[in-house]
Amino acid sequence: MSVNVLGTHLLLRTLLDRGCRKFVLASSIAAVGFQSVRFRPLQMPIPDEHPCLDRDGYGVSKYLMEEMTRYVSRQEDDADIINIRLASVIREDSTPSPVRTGPVGQWSVGAPSLLYLSDAVRCFTMAAESPRKPGLRIMNAVGAQACVAAPVPEILRAWYGADIDSLDLSHYERPGHERDPLYTIDRVREEIGFVPLRSVLPE
Repeated sequence: MSVNVLGTHLLLRTLLDRGCRKFVLASSIAAVGFQSVRFRPLQMPIPDEHPCLDRDGYGVSKYLMEEMTRYVSRQEDDADIINIRLASVIREDSTPSPVRTGPVGQWSVGAPSLLYLSDAVRCFTMAAESPRKPGLRIMNAVGAQACVAAPVPEILRAWYGADIDSLDLSHYERPGHERDPLYTIDRVREEIGFVPLRSVLPE
């Protein structure tokens, strides 16, 4: 909390008082709270502003950072504040192992939600260089596919069992969308033009 919330607030306030009006912050897809095996998403794919259901601290610190930037944006209505909910970033020479069906792990929806370092850097660069648009925005940034060995509905049903029955999985049941990301990435494409270039699925 001292770094992600209070430290970020101190930095923003210092820069705002010196005339800066454009900010791009590194939030995290963990803000939804997936670090707990008890986490259950409210919607699939997970939207950009899915609420925080965190039980373990890190996710809630990122969510409260976002809420603090929302507070700052109300004070400084000419400031452009972008929170990038960043996926797990992997090295350029990494070949990730696709997630297989089985019991839900601690990282659940975070485990197959990856982004290569070059794409992460490009996303932040594009956000920083995008035209200033006063207000607050939260955007997921994950790979263009989920790193899964089976269609997403199979993975989710293996993880969550009957708990998943309340979710609409029709997005993933359309031909060609079986391995779409577990987080929505439409807004980051529409707002700043970012599309991941490297596939996190093995060739």
